[in-house]
Amino acid sequence: MRNKIYSLFFLLLSIGGTAQQKEEIELSGYQGGYIPELQTLSKSLNFLLMGDFGRYGQFYQKKVALQMGKAAATIESDFVVAVGDNFYPNGVQSTQDYSWIASFEQVYTDYSLQNPWYVALGNHDYRGNIQAEIDYSKLSRRWHMPATYFSKTFELKDGNKVLMLVMDTSPFIDSYYKKSSDMYENLIVQDTTAQKKWIEKELATTDETIKWKIVVGHHPLYSGGKRKDNVDTKSFENKFADLFDKYKVDAYFCGHEHDLQIIKPEGRYTTQFLSGSACEVRPSGSREGTLFVAETAGFMTFALNNASLLAQVVDANGKVIYTTTIQKKK
Repeated sequence: MRNKIYSLFFLLLSIGGTAQQKEEIELSGYQGGYIPELQTLSKSLNFLLMGDFGRYGQFYQKKVALQMGKAAATIESDFVVAVGDNFYPNGVQSTQDYSWIASFEQVYTDYSLQNPWYVALGNHDYRGNIQAEIDYSKLSRRWHMPATYFSKTFELKDGNKVLMLVMDTSPFIDSYYKKSSDMYENLIVQDTTAQKKWIEKELATTDETIKWKIVVGHHPLYSGGKRKDNVDTKSFENKFADLFDKYKVDAYFCGHEHDLQIIKPEGRYTTQFLSGSACEVRPSGSREGTLFVAETAGFMTFALNNASLLAQVVDANGKVIYTTTIQKKK
C-alpha cells in the first residue's frame, strides 16, 4: 500500500514538474520551430535582413521577432543585418537606457538570434545619443556598430569573399539640416565628404577574391511607397546610384519605408532590397523597376555562395511570400 502511495506521489510530482517546466520555458522566451519553406544554397553564407524595429515589442515587433527566430534556425543563419531606426521615437540616451532591454534584448530572445547583428543608424537614432549605440558594441556580444559607418568582410566556403559596407545615410539627407531639427546637433559634426571618399575607396578594392559587394544604409535609393516622389529620395539616388553601378554593387539593403520592396530600375546594376517593416506597416506601391512590394510586417532572408544570391521575403505569420535569385555576373 505504501509503495502505491509513493508511486502516486511521484507521478503527481512528475506531472506538476513537467507543467512548471513548460511554463518556465514559455516565460523564458523560448520559441523554437522552423519555416520549412525556406531554402538555402550549397555552401552558402546565410543571414537575415530587417529594419525599423525598436518599439518596446509593440505593434508587430514581437510577432516578427518570433518568425525571425524560426527563420534563423531553419537556414542556420550566420548573422543579422539591421538597417536602422533601431529605437523609436528618439533613439537611446545611454548604454543603460531601458530601451536596450525593452526593444532589443527581451524581444529577440531566440537562441538562433544570438549571433552577430551588424547595425546601421537611422534618422530616429539620430534624435538620441548615437555614440551610445556605438559604445553598446563593447557591452554586447551580438550588437556590432564600431562606428557610424564601417565595413565587414565575410569568407565564403569556396574561398571567395563578400564585402559589406554599412553606411550612415542620415547626414546625406539635406532636409534634416534645419536648426530646429532634433537631429541637427548630431548631423553637423558628421563629415559627409570623408564618408563618401571612404565608400568609394572601399568599393574600388582590387582584391580579386571579393566576389560580392553589398552596401547597407537606412534611406532608400528608390521607393514606390510613401516617399516615392520625395525630394530626399531623389537626392539620395542622385548621390549614390551611379556610384554603386560604377563599382558593381550587387545589392543595396535599406529600410525607412515601413514595408517590403525589391527594386531594380532598368539599366541599373544594383538591386535594392528594402526591409523596413519589422514593427510598423504603412501603405506602399510600385514604381519603374519594382520586382516586389508588400504592405505587411516581415523581414528577408539571404543565402549567398560563389554563384548566386537567394533572397526570400517572410511575413509576420512565417509565410514565404516572395523568392528571387541573382546570378553573379562573371
